[in-house]
Amino acid sequence: MKPSLFISCLLCISIFMDSCNQKSTMNTNPLLEEFSTVHNTPPFDQIQSSHYLPAFKEAIIKAKADIDKIVSSTEEPTFENTILALEYAGKQLNDVSNIFFNINSAETNEEIQAIAREVSPLLTEYSNDIVLNETLFRKVKTVYDSRNKLNLNEEQLKLLEDSYKGFERKGALLKGEDKERYRSITSKLSQLTLQFGENILAETNGYKLHITDEADLSGLPAGIIEAAATVAKSENKEGWIFTLQFPSYVPFMKYADNRELRRQMYMAYSTRANHDNEYDNKEIITQIVNLRLEKAKLLGYENHAQFILEERMAQTPEKVNTFLDELFARSIDFAKNEIAEVETFAQKNGLKDQLQRWDFSYYSEKLKAEKFDFTEEMTKPYFQLEKVIDGVFGLANSLYGISFKENKNIPVYHKEVKAYEVLDEDGSFLAVLYLDFHPRSGKRGGAWMTNYREQYIKDGKNIRPFVSLVCNFSRPTEDTPSLLTHNEVTTFLHEFGHGLHGMLANTTYQSLSGTNVYRDFVELPSQLLENWGTEKEWLKLVGKHYKTGEVIPDELVDKILASSNFQSGYLSVRQLSFGMNDMAWHSINTPFKGLVTEFEKEAMAKTELFPQVEGTCFSTAFSHIFSGGYAAGYYGYKWAEVLDADAFKAFKKNGIFNKETAASFRKNILSKGGTKHPMELYVAFRGQEPTPDALLERSGLVK
Repeated sequence: MKPSLFISCLLCISIFMDSCNQKSTMNTNPLLEEFSTVHNTPPFDQIQSSHYLPAFKEAIIKAKADIDKIVSSTEEPTFENTILALEYAGKQLNDVSNIFFNINSAETNEEIQAIAREVSPLLTEYSNDIVLNETLFRKVKTVYDSRNKLNLNEEQLKLLEDSYKGFERKGALLKGEDKERYRSITSKLSQLTLQFGENILAETNGYKLHITDEADLSGLPAGIIEAAATVAKSENKEGWIFTLQFPSYVPFMKYADNRELRRQMYMAYSTRANHDNEYDNKEIITQIVNLRLEKAKLLGYENHAQFILEERMAQTPEKVNTFLDELFARSIDFAKNEIAEVETFAQKNGLKDQLQRWDFSYYSEKLKAEKFDFTEEMTKPYFQLEKVIDGVFGLANSLYGISFKENKNIPVYHKEVKAYEVLDEDGSFLAVLYLDFHPRSGKRGGAWMTNYREQYIKDGKNIRPFVSLVCNFSRPTEDTPSLLTHNEVTTFLHEFGHGLHGMLANTTYQSLSGTNVYRDFVELPSQLLENWGTEKEWLKLVGKHYKTGEVIPDELVDKILASSNFQSGYLSVRQLSFGMNDMAWHSINTPFKGLVTEFEKEAMAKTELFPQVEGTCFSTAFSHIFSGGYAAGYYGYKWAEVLDADAFKAFKKNGIFNKETAASFRKNILSKGGTKHPMELYVAFRGQEPTPDALLERSGLVK
């Protein structure tokens, strides 16, 4: 809140009163007050960057007091006074952290980033003070050891088991120097992973292709040109500006006829954080993987992958590698044939050199157009963002009976963000949903779902979640609304699937709620919802021409469906290569001392389908594993594809809008969070464990 201004002609008494009011206002921190907003949502309209650091410091003090109360209690440790007390400790700190780190991803600035660097070690220290407290761990262990005598229900027992394992896996059994080294490692990792992401954002924002010669726009669709002109105009420049943000970069690589400019864009994107400058991530990668290895060894594991996978469906690095290798074997011949087909096509259409990476999207799109009489750009007029939102909301209503109502009284963190109240079929309040769709300099790339508050039940009251979906779709121009490609529609469905996992959560404990599940299970709801994006019945409901209102023609829908498996072998191998790269980095058993680029080249060698390009490096911008939560877990996308392909067969069998099937999925999976082992939840819905057959069949990877 802004302090009141002084006016020189005021009487002395007025000046004194204003001074007191100013001091009072400056001492008010909305993050530390009870939120008096609609549904007690974060008061974004009151929060300033300067509020965060003092809020963190105060909330940490309060959280420590909660922990001290548990530790100093002279009562016999029980589920209620120890495990439940831990579950509810530090609520304000959790709220402040959720708000701050979500803003740091979606609407950051230099001040926010500086605060993140300062506060991350404080949070790590606080976390370590909990799990490394020997007295507290003894109390947790006392309750855990007597678990079979406590008559706990299934969810209580799961919370107890997870609490105990959490202490063990975070160093509670360490002693002396090992315990202090663990503290040091975790603190350093929190700083390094943060810096990794900041470097990528800086490198992404730091490059712009400024075109002033109209001839260089040859091949680009009118909408892409218009968007680039809008960017240039916003920077008071003539011509057109293309960036490394996906809505600009991807269509440029697909459609720009100028091969040299495609090469420049490709090199800028693929060399991010690999320029030996202040934003270089190579040394950071070396430090991250070595510290993760050292931490794993301190905890008694051979490597970081073994440590992570103990708490995943896949269980072991060997099982993950076997899974990746089996899918690779089923995909590679298809991929090689697809690459050869594009190269032959390119040479017939004027390419005199060897097919390079900056050529592949361009000639693939032309080949796709020739084979199917279809390009992604053809779909955009029928997928106006606002109509797609309505269509996705309608799908959720058809399946689960839930409805969405925009509420402009709910504060948002940016003027482009919209907030919705989500209501269940009986009209009861389910959640608040924030939607944030367009690229900004303060927003990281990609698309994601997150929570500002997770669902839980306390004192008989069901505390409902605040869910946010963040994407990077083309923003509207002066003449055209935001229009999505079919691929972007699929991206929205994916994130909305995650959103449903959060919004429909219905568990007692926050730590077991919604998306708090194994990482190789969390992608099931998101990838399952993508399937509706290739169903004619739904596409006909959502696809409306933005000018005429005409329903998307059957002919165009047929082309979308016919081309849906175009280059599925290549796409499979590409995704598998990322998983193999991840597993290689996190399966090292001795400290890494080599060159990041050479290690990556060896890790991904068998998946390589193009000539190597000097200077490029995928790992230096692999935020999923070096600044996100997917270390030793990127394989989970393919793992969940097996699950979602098998699960969708149930919907296909009973009807894609069948409420009974949807109700079963909601009851057995979406509402359950992490209250049971994922395979138990899956079998409860499907009646059987999945096999890869449905995925291979859906992808056309069956010879």
